[in-house]
Parts: sequence; structure tokens; C-alpha cells
Amino acid sequence: MLIFAVVTLNTYEEKLVDNKINEINAQGNILSNLLIQTLVSGDFDNTDIDYEIIRMADVYKGRILVVNKNLKIIKDTYGLESGKYIISDDVVKSFKGLGKNYHNREKNYIKSIYPVTDKENKEVIGVIIMNISTKEILSLRSIMEYKAIIFTISLSIIILMFSVYYSEKLTRPLNNVILSIDKLTEGYMNEKFNIKGYYEIEKISDSFNHMLSRLEKLENSRQEFVSNVSHELKTPITSIKVLADSLLLQDDVPVELYKEFLFDITEEIERENKIINDLLSLVKLDKTSGDLNITNININELLEQILKRLRPISNIRNIELIFESFRPVSANVDEVKITLAISNLIENAIKYNKEDGWVRVSLNADHKYFYVKVEDSGIGIPVDSQEDIFERFYRIDKARSRETGGTGLGLSITKNIIQMHRGVIKLYSKENEGTTFNVRIPLNYIA
Repeated sequence: MLIFAVVTLNTYEEKLVDNKINEINAQGNILSNLLIQTLVSGDFDNTDIDYEIIRMADVYKGRILVVNKNLKIIKDTYGLESGKYIISDDVVKSFKGLGKNYHNREKNYIKSIYPVTDKENKEVIGVIIMNISTKEILSLRSIMEYKAIIFTISLSIIILMFSVYYSEKLTRPLNNVILSIDKLTEGYMNEKFNIKGYYEIEKISDSFNHMLSRLEKLENSRQEFVSNVSHELKTPITSIKVLADSLLLQDDVPVELYKEFLFDITEEIERENKIINDLLSLVKLDKTSGDLNITNININELLEQILKRLRPISNIRNIELIFESFRPVSANVDEVKITLAISNLIENAIKYNKEDGWVRVSLNADHKYFYVKVEDSGIGIPVDSQEDIFERFYRIDKARSRETGGTGLGLSITKNIIQMHRGVIKLYSKENEGTTFNVRIPLNYIA
């Protein structure tokens, strides 16, 4: 606003000065026409012309000098220089027909040098020098400056008031966000809030509620995980205790029964050991990806080795293992972890398959990723369970999982390993028709 005010005032002043110069030049032209006869005849005792010159000097609050062609001052409204000679570059140039106007801002006057030309002879016969005061212009500028200052101050106050009002209006919903965050910090995770205001503020509200829902889901998942861990670890111990107590409470137990019970106890211990090992794997995978031992390996050979190891399991149920490779693939991965991840997918495809079914494993790649697809002809996964299938200890059919020896941690381990490699796993399944897992992993690991 200050820059605008200064520019406007300077432009206004320049416009006033230009108008004043044009006005003076117009008056100079009038005086020039009056003085032609006097300068030609040399008769300078013309009362009417003197009166007109004095009147013009009074109107413009300035000084007017008339110089003849001999550079002699024949009229000075101040009466100080009459009869004297003036030698000035501007006056001399004026006798060549070159008039001049300039504004002295520091001394507050406009000087106009106007040549008097004899129109018949086309000859300059005199010069009119007009020094006009610009105090009137300066006074008008001062008035404008005062008004500009008042306007600027008033506008600044109005802007400040609106700024305070709108900033308070804008920050009010943000303060509500802060209060909600404080409540969240204190543990009130189930309290949602709805903030009305600007579009961006409402988006923050929606995002915050989404975050709360996610945190609440994670908290429930954590509690369920702890509960499941406790249950899974306690179940084999309970079975072992029941079997041992049964043997201790009976006298003269046959050797065959002892062997049967000890075999069952061994199985429960093995199950306990498998759960603990899977839990330890999860703990390791939850650490940073800096624990990965990245090497360049042949993915084709890796998959063939995995299928060769799992083929005896598939042969028990007469399940056909099919491997399709579209091109040779080499990638930078952690061989141990990626083997565990893919083995879990193929092993699950075998376990939850139908008798005389099939499992198809395919490998492909482009310039950036390699793709592993594991398809089966198994029992499929219900739609309402597909989002939770990667949760720890989640089982669709707990009885069947126990029969197949599953701990409910395999897919969770698989997903963690793939994400550590900056990869993605997706699931497509339909009940009683089979399941497909698509895995995409970068060829070159990015830390």
C-alpha cells in the first residue's frame, strides 16, 4: 500500500506539473502575440501589455521577463533586472526557435523560456522567460499525502481486524484437532470427532478419524495377537499335562499305551516348538530391513529347489505341482527369507487343496520386477476373510488348520518378508474354486 501510495502521488504530481507547463505555454503564446508589434517597433511604453504581463505574473505567483533580440531585458515584473542584459545558453538557443521548459522540484518553481517569433519574417525577435511557483502543486500533494496516510491507516486497521477475525475462525477447528490429539495421547482412542469449517480442515478431520480407526484396529489386533499367542502356547502344554496325568493316575499301564501317549506328547512338543520358532521369525522380521543378507541369485533355480523339497508332501495327497518359467530371472534378494516366503505360499496351496488337485507356480519378469504366481485348485478363501488372511494367528477353519499343523503365522511371515524386499503380495480367491497369490518383487533391492 505504501509503494502504491508513493507511485500514485508521484504520478499525480507529474500530471499537475505537465498541466501547469501546458497552461504556461498557452499563456506564453498569448503574450508572444501581444509583444510582436512592440518588439518590432521598439516602443515599450504600452500600458495594456504591461498590465497583461503583471496580471499573468500575479495569477501564477511568479516572475516574467521579456528580452529583446539584443539580449536586453525590457520588462521584469520584479523590477530588478530591467535594462540589463542576459547571457544564457537557454536564452541564446531560444533565438534559434528552441524553447525550453523544466521543473525545479527542490526550489519549487517551473521555468519556461518561450521565443517570440515574427510570423511575417519567420524571425525570433524576443524571448519570454516565465518563472512560475509550484507551491500550489506542493500544497495539493501534501493534501493528497495526508489523505493517503489516513486511507492507509484506516485500511490497515480494517485488514488487521479481518485478519484477527479470520485467523481466529481458521485456528478454532485446528485447536479442536489439538484437543483431540491430546485426548488420543491420554488413551481415548474410541472418540471420533467431526470438525466443520474449510474444506481442508474437514479433510484433516476425516484423515484423523481414519487414523483413529486404524489405531483402534491395530490395538484390537495387538490384544487379539497376545490372546492368540497365549492360547496357542497354552494348548500344547495343556494337552501334554492331560496325557501325563492320565499315565500317572493309572496303575499297570500297558507299554503300548505308554508309547501312544508319549508319541502324542512328542507331537504336542513339536507343535509348541514350531509355534515358538514362527514367533521368533516374526520378531526378527519386525526389525529393520538392514538385517537382510542381499545376494544375486537365480530365481528359476530357487523355485525348482523349493518345489523339489515340497514334492513328497504333495505326492501324499496326489497333488500335481506344475512349474512354468517364461524367462531366466536373476534378482538381488535375501535367499533364506525369500525361500521361506515362497515355501509358505506353496505349502499352504498343498495343505488346503483337494485330493488329486494341482498347484501351479509361474515365474515372469520385466525390466524392473520379477513376478511369482502361486495358483491352486483348493478350497478357496471366503470373501469376508480375505482382508484378514495375513493377520497373525488368523485362521478361517481352526479345526482344519490344526489338522494340517498350521500355526496361523505363515502368511503373516510371508507378507513381512515380501514387504522387507519392497515388494507387494495380492490375493485372488473364490470359495471351492481355488486361490491365487501374486507376488511382485524388485529385481534390484532398494534400501
